[in-house]
Amino acid sequence: MLRFTLNGQAVEVDAPGDTPLLWVIRDHLKLKGSKFGCGMGLCGACSMLVDGQSTRTCILPAASVANKSVTTIEGIGNPELVSAVQQAWVDASVAQCGYCQSGQIVSATALLTQNPNPSDSEIDNAMSGNICRCGTYPKIKAAIKQAASAVQNGQGKLQVGYFEPNKTATEAS
Repeated sequence: MLRFTLNGQAVEVDAPGDTPLLWVIRDHLKLKGSKFGCGMGLCGACSMLVDGQSTRTCILPAASVANKSVTTIEGIGNPELVSAVQQAWVDASVAQCGYCQSGQIVSATALLTQNPNPSDSEIDNAMSGNICRCGTYPKIKAAIKQAASAVQNGQGKLQVGYFEPNKTATEAS
């Protein structure tokens, strides 16, 4: 039995410990926001926060998060409670196809949690492992700067709402 904290809630999952965390979250806990991209930890689509660090979960054995805190895109915010990063993404019209965006938002949230006022080069370094096939990198950088400003000015939070496994957004609020 795997035990960890998911989006602020203690969870127990009956899954083999060598199962990648992405599949435990998607298949066992039914949270589908984090995506499978490359399966080798290279593209960032599967990124989640593990104890606050952006982590590639397609290659991370679920057993390695025992007694740790995992935050998925659903834990950063949801349609009723939008985080500053998510709002900046909307305002800057970042998403095109949208496939990479959950991983991008997770990584941006980790960056801003550790560095609330990053420089352009710090943004580039933090986001370098997240691939966007649509090439929205300039918009991503602008959105990160907007989110940083919103948080600094008290106009938003980096994480605003937890989305519980197996519940709809309405039930979780």
